[in-house]
This record gives sequence, structure tokens and C-alpha cells, in this order.
Amino acid sequence: MTLPSAFKISSDVNRALQMGQPVLALESTVITHGLPSPHNLSLARDMEAEARNEGVTPATIAVLNGLIQIGLSDSELEELAVAKAMKVSQRDFAAAIVKKASGGTTVAGTLFAAHKAGIKVFSTGGIGGVQKEARFDVSPDMLALANTPMLVVCAGAKSILDLPATLEYLETVGVPVVGYQTDEFPAFYSRQSGLKTSARVDSPAEAATFARAHWDLGFGSGVLICQPVPSGDEILRREIDPIIEQASAEAREKKISGQALTPFLLKRINELTSGKSMRTNISFLLNNARLGAQIAKAMMPARKVRAI
Repeated sequence: MTLPSAFKISSDVNRALQMGQPVLALESTVITHGLPSPHNLSLARDMEAEARNEGVTPATIAVLNGLIQIGLSDSELEELAVAKAMKVSQRDFAAAIVKKASGGTTVAGTLFAAHKAGIKVFSTGGIGGVQKEARFDVSPDMLALANTPMLVVCAGAKSILDLPATLEYLETVGVPVVGYQTDEFPAFYSRQSGLKTSARVDSPAEAATFARAHWDLGFGSGVLICQPVPSGDEILRREIDPIIEQASAEAREKKISGQALTPFLLKRINELTSGKSMRTNISFLLNNARLGAQIAKAMMPARKVRAI
């Protein structure tokens, strides 16, 4: 596969793709905008380790010095973790390339780059969606999921969002919302939202079979596999919802909007929960990386064994 000149693919990821081995895409805004140092770097390393422990090559995707990098070395992860980085969604790639800037790729940005490289499975934390305060403010993640045939493992949509409207939007654009071992759409920090998924699978093999069936029909959208946070790390809705409301009210008072809104809210929620929300975030990110790697393996065609 010939990639545009702005792409740089690591030797490990390139070798795995060429040999037909499983690869798992990982986003990088969690490193640049999601977690404070040094937690961001240790999480990035731990997510990659989850993939490798399953026999899968991790491909953390980011922009470094104007190049879209598919797979990062450990020194590049370190560089990204301390960089003054842009938040790179699909519209921002050209600006980052022209400025020779560095940036963390969002869900939408990672979907674009991973799909270009031929990767089929991507693990993240929570997807973006429809904002509560401004229903016209819809994350680019929605259209990227509608137009990119990849399987995305997440913990639902970020609970700072309008979850019913987000699910309605996903239904409108034809994205299957599939619960993993659940019939309920998870709510990021919480295991339950009171909202139903459109389907359910109970194993990595079932998830892979579902995605193949969807794409074999000719659909070009992504498949969203939603895995709740482990029960021991959940923050119950009755505890987190008032905190989200307080953080949202503060954002309105400060007139924070656009790409700055989500990082502000996540940081403020972490402060208001005395770090509990960050621990929950780390838990489901690692859990999703593990499941994504298992599904990436299940997506690979069975190898034929030559008779002796």
C-alpha cells in the first residue's frame, strides 16, 4: 500500500501489516490532552503492553514534527508526552503538516490515519458525540465513524455529552452500537446509562464475525463495540452526574467551547473527584486495549495448515 508522503509507518507496524499479522490502532490525545504527566506516558506504554501481551502489534498514532506517524517508538512516546501538542482531528492534519507541528490524534483523526494504513481495529476510551449545551455541536468522531469501515472498541461516549442524542445520531448515520457482554450502552465512568445498544456480542470472535457481516453487506461505516468499565473501577451515576453538571456550569461561566471544552471538563472532573475519575479512565483504557487486541486477532483469517 502506498501512503501519502506525510505518513511515516514504523518498521514494526509495517512488518506486521505486510505479514498479515494483527495490529491494533491506539489514539494519542489521551497522551497529549487527556492525562497529566507522568500518567500519560505510563498509560501509553501500558496500553501498548496490553496489545503485545495478546500477540498483537500496537500502532499508537500521532503527528510528530509534521509527519503522521503510524506506530511510535518508546522515545517518540516520551517526546509526545512532553510536547506542546495540537489536538488533531481530521480538519487539522494539513495545518499540523504545514507547521511541522506535533499533535495527538482524536478518535476521528486516528480513524482516518489507521484506515489509510490498512488497520481494521482501534481501541480508545470514549467517543465524542453531541454536546449537552449546544446540540449543533457534534463531534467529528460521529461522521468519521459513519464513513470509516473500522471496528472501534470504547467505553461508550463521554458522559459529559448528551448520550440519547449521540445514540440517535449514530443510528441516523448507520453505525451499529454493539454492547460487549451487555445490552446497555455504557456511560464512560459508569457501567450503565439506561440506554440500549442496537446489538450484543459476548466474545472477541463474535465481535469479529459481526463486523465482517456488516462490511460484507457493503456498508462503509464503522462498528462500535462498547465495553463497560470494570465494575471495581466504576463511578456510579448518582455520584458522577452532579460533578459533571458542576464542571459543565463552570465551563459555561468561563465561555469555554470547541476543542478546548472536553479537556477542560475531564480535567475539572478529575479535580472534583480527587483523582478517582482518572483512575477509572485508565482502567477502561487498558481494558479496551486488551479487548481490541483480542478482536484484532479474531479478525485475522484462519491460516491453512499444509498436510504432511
